[in-house]
Amino acid sequence: MRILLLPISLLYHIVLSIRHKLYDWRILKSLRFEYPVIGVGNLNLGGTGKTPTVEYLINILRPNYCVATLSRGYGRKTKGFQRADNQSTYETIGDEPLQYFHKFPDVKIGVDEDRIEGIERLIIGKNTPDVILLDDAFQHRRIKAGLNILLTEYQHLYCDDFLFPTGTLRDIKSAAKRADIIVVSKSTKTLENIDKQRIIKKLKPKQNQKVFFSTVEYAPLQPLNEAAKQVSVENADSIMAFCGIANPKPFVEELRKCYKTVDFLHFADHHAYTENDVKTILKRFNQLEGKQKIIVTTEKDAARLTNSPYLCQFGIVPLYDLPISVRFHEEEMFNETILNYVRQNKHHC
Repeated sequence: MRILLLPISLLYHIVLSIRHKLYDWRILKSLRFEYPVIGVGNLNLGGTGKTPTVEYLINILRPNYCVATLSRGYGRKTKGFQRADNQSTYETIGDEPLQYFHKFPDVKIGVDEDRIEGIERLIIGKNTPDVILLDDAFQHRRIKAGLNILLTEYQHLYCDDFLFPTGTLRDIKSAAKRADIIVVSKSTKTLENIDKQRIIKKLKPKQNQKVFFSTVEYAPLQPLNEAAKQVSVENADSIMAFCGIANPKPFVEELRKCYKTVDFLHFADHHAYTENDVKTILKRFNQLEGKQKIIVTTEKDAARLTNSPYLCQFGIVPLYDLPISVRFHEEEMFNETILNYVRQNKHHC
């Protein structure tokens, strides 16, 4: 099947290569702002851990700097610039920006399909940000970020993949040369130096590129409704899990490490839940065996259910999300690289 799709991938490769050359030759212009701008992205269609990486950056920057994030707001029903506030929903700003807002209410959260317009709107008015984080903007070459972070998954390196539709790459592999930092995400918690060197050798970074390794960490389940607050998750014996994310495998594997019985229902990435979806989830939940059953989803899916008319339909069924974060093997060195960039460029603000 892959061979049959290869001509389409080759045509896609030609189109992308021409586009990149037009920017490299400055026929198409890139704008660089006089603010520290950090771009976080990947070459894949999704699932490399961009959202928890952006949250990690927020956590290390916000103690000393005014931070703003700008996303496209994928899946929202609005257009143009939107600033997150207490009335925002996933339909107005998208699930990931809403998740950022819930976790970091002191951070300016904006969405705009036009990233230049979005930055211009974020830097006007009060509380001008010291640093702007561009979420999923590696392919958005109209803006030239001061620091580009490229994520690639430990078990699915971009150098081993193919362009869509033959593979899961949405950009050509050579685009990785624009990254200042390459993060190998979702690596194992203990990783020998010989394994790191093997992967670095495969990635073939340029001399000026730094390679870091990060791993996923999960926090205890967080209740999403009143019923969940009345239950001790330690006594749960059966889990009905559901999510709409690009790569659900780590989420399911984590639950299966902790619970004997896990049933799983997968929806499309950024799926907007309907009344019928909730009915399907509850039906599967009721079919589960066990004395104490609970339902678990991801933080991103929880953002889509927050303020949804369907959240109440879970009723007396305990509903939780599973918080996720990242941790870097070379944490001190990574943090210092980020902070140094902001310190050295903040005087332009």
